[in-house]
Amino acid sequence: MQGPANDQRRVLLLAGTGDGPRLVKELSRRHWRVSVSLVTATAAKAYAGLPVERISIGALQGIGGIKAALHQTGPFRWVVDATHPFAAQISHELVTACADLGQPLLRFERRLEPLGAASLLANADALAAQPLQGQRLLLAIGGRHLPALTAAVCRAGAIPYGRALPSPDGVRAALRAGLPPDHLAVVRPLQGEVPGAIERSLCRRWGIGVVLCRQSGGVTEQLWHQLTTDLGLSLLLLRRPFPPDGMECVEDVSSLMDRLERD
Repeated sequence: MQGPANDQRRVLLLAGTGDGPRLVKELSRRHWRVSVSLVTATAAKAYAGLPVERISIGALQGIGGIKAALHQTGPFRWVVDATHPFAAQISHELVTACADLGQPLLRFERRLEPLGAASLLANADALAAQPLQGQRLLLAIGGRHLPALTAAVCRAGAIPYGRALPSPDGVRAALRAGLPPDHLAVVRPLQGEVPGAIERSLCRRWGIGVVLCRQSGGVTEQLWHQLTTDLGLSLLLLRRPFPPDGMECVEDVSSLMDRLERD
């Protein structure tokens, strides 16, 4: 996958968090030419006006789809995996596809936040085993995971509440989980003049005693640590998947830039 000299400062950034636009700005400032791969058109709005060569929208279809995308849009000096920490499948597929093609790959892995008073859970079964009888629990997670985790909350004897994104897919996912309409808020997280004000109001309105979110790092997890501390609530964290074996990872922008320049 090594290309001509004038292609050696090209990067394909697979982005799946709010870190993506910041990475594009810094890469561009360091004179890297950046193409971005995103899953949804909604995510692409955050890149409007940024110095990108190309934005590709749509999920890459397995190892074959990744290889096809690299052949179509490459060559790249680096592929940078900045997908969501819980998007484990794409990270594993990237390792295989890039190894097959001899394509250098680097993972931008958000730094783990201190646990503080939170409890770390391995999976839905661990959640179901928690002593939560009668407690009101807010599922501060994506809609795709709501059905399995709602069932686990009920098995633990707790009363589930949740949020849905203001989109048809978001609402359908929440309704599939079986949440009663008055236990569901249709909101976009971290919106409003004061980030976290909506989440704080929901916790108070519903009398929430426990919050479950993912150990995804970044501003969202930081918010839930702060909010649950302020309100005296318990915080449960679903443990982040480990990166694939042998995948080289960096945890901050400075380390990412240094590594890209090293070879």
